[in-house]
Amino acid sequence: MPARIKTILDGLLEIIATYRPQQAAVEIVFVNVNPQSTLLLGQARGAAIAALVTAKLPVAEYTALQVKQAVVGHGKAAKQQVAAMVARLLDLPGAPSADAADALACAIAHAHGGQGMGALAR
Repeated sequence: MPARIKTILDGLLEIIATYRPQQAAVEIVFVNVNPQSTLLLGQARGAAIAALVTAKLPVAEYTALQVKQAVVGHGKAAKQQVAAMVARLLDLPGAPSADAADALACAIAHAHGGQGMGALAR
């Protein structure tokens, strides 16, 4: 387990050094039905946030509901709806993988101030 956390930490520090982002957004962990999955996700999220704060980046956090509202327009959107809207907003040739769609959706929500689809029209 510690090797996995170090891999996440080192990988993100490398990405930050290469691309030099000015800020970051992460999704807040929800409590899963499976406690072991929730624990593992929390550890990975902790490693990611550690990398971000080590690089002195401001970190915004959003719930899944906030991300879905910002990208799709309502918080009950299915994962497929989120992926389709991400592909449409970013003019991608196809729907991204589920994990990529979640990450891109969080970035889109953050880029538009988490204000929902109304912010996209401005």
